[in-house]
Order: sequence, then structure tokens, then C-alpha cells
Amino acid sequence: MKKTFYWVFFFLSFTLVGQSSDLGSWNILNVKYNYDDKWSGFAEAQLRSLKFYDHFHYYEIKGGINYKAFSNVKFTLGAGSYQTYREGGNFVTPKNNDEFRLWPQVILTQTVGLIKIEQRYRMEMRFTSNGYRNRFRYRVGFGFPFGNETKGYQPYQVAVNNELFFTDNEPYFERNRLLFAFNYKPSKNSTIQIGYLYQFDYRIKDEIGRDFLQIGYFVEIFRNKSSSKTIDTDTKDN
Repeated sequence: MKKTFYWVFFFLSFTLVGQSSDLGSWNILNVKYNYDDKWSGFAEAQLRSLKFYDHFHYYEIKGGINYKAFSNVKFTLGAGSYQTYREGGNFVTPKNNDEFRLWPQVILTQTVGLIKIEQRYRMEMRFTSNGYRNRFRYRVGFGFPFGNETKGYQPYQVAVNNELFFTDNEPYFERNRLLFAFNYKPSKNSTIQIGYLYQFDYRIKDEIGRDFLQIGYFVEIFRNKSSSKTIDTDTKDN
């Protein structure tokens, strides 16, 4: 089955690169520490480019704390630094945006048959180089795990999610972000993700770009054996 993942990886990579010379890259490294069955923390870094591993224009470094109030309800408080550079090369200055962001969110999950449905509500308090802004995000995602179950989890998952971005100022609607992804879990502690992300922006300058090849690596660390029994099948962050 591992060969299936590698074939999917290379097929999607070459297909997406061939479709558009302006395909960007969207790279994620995420580490999650599970203190117990309810509390966890995470740190994440992202690096993005407007062309295929060229014209790097954006990076973010963020972290936060999660609290799982119920089996299907999780609260998060996160914060981070978000840096956007100008087009035309790698990290071209002056920057379009230099931002610190604070964001509470809640995630609701449910399972219908074999499909896992996830809804994420996030409020962002944005301290930018262009002044303070509020933003509200709603994401809905669907995941389908498959493959022979090993040690309590299935190694493969296909997922799709769509996210809407709104503000409390005109024009109110800012962005739509759509992701198709394939996830592979080589172990219960890690997930490798490859996907295609399409982003539509409505007259905003804090981030640019439309088509991205997304590659992510997600690692989990468990403090004790009880928390290690819970396998993370959530829609991966972006």
C-alpha cells in the first residue's frame, strides 16, 4: 500500500506542475504535543511560493493550545507571526504585510457512515502593518479514511474542505479557499499530506496566489499511553 501513496504523490506533482507555470508551493510542518486526552499544544511553520518552489513570498510561524471539551468538540487558542512579501522574486521587500495574529476557534466533528465531517469556526484579531483588522473564517471538510486497519487506524485518507473568509468592513467577503488532499499515515504519530489548493481573493493584498501544490508533514508526540490511544484524524490545518 505504501507504493500507492508514492505513485499518487508523483502523479499529482507532475500533473499539477504541467497544468500551470504559475503553480505555487504550500509547505507545512506541524508538531502536536498531547498532554492527555483533553489538552494538547501545537507549533506550526508554513512557507509558500507563487511559482513552483520559486518566488517565495510568504511564511508564518504559529502555535496554540487545544482543549477537547467533548469527543466531537475542540476549542483552540492560537497566535503567530504572518509575513507577506511582494511579488517578483524571493522575499521581495518592502513587505505587503507584517502581522501578528491572535485567534480563538472551535471545531465540531461528526461521522456519517464512513465519512467524517468537520466544521471549523475561527475569529482572527489581526495586528497588521496596515492597522488592526478582524476576520471571521468558516471551514467545512469531509474525510474518507481507507486501507487495512493497523493498530487502531487506517493509513490512508482522502479529504476535501472549503473555507470562507469574512470581515466586519466592506466588502465583507475576502477569500475562498478550496483544498483536495490525500493523507498517508506511516505511523500513528505522523501524517504526510499532498494536495491541490485553490484560493480566490477579493481585492486583498495581505496574501496573493491562486493555485498551490500543498505538501505537509504532521507529527504527534504523546505524554502518556492513555492519550496515545487517540488517533488524530482531523482535517489538517491551513
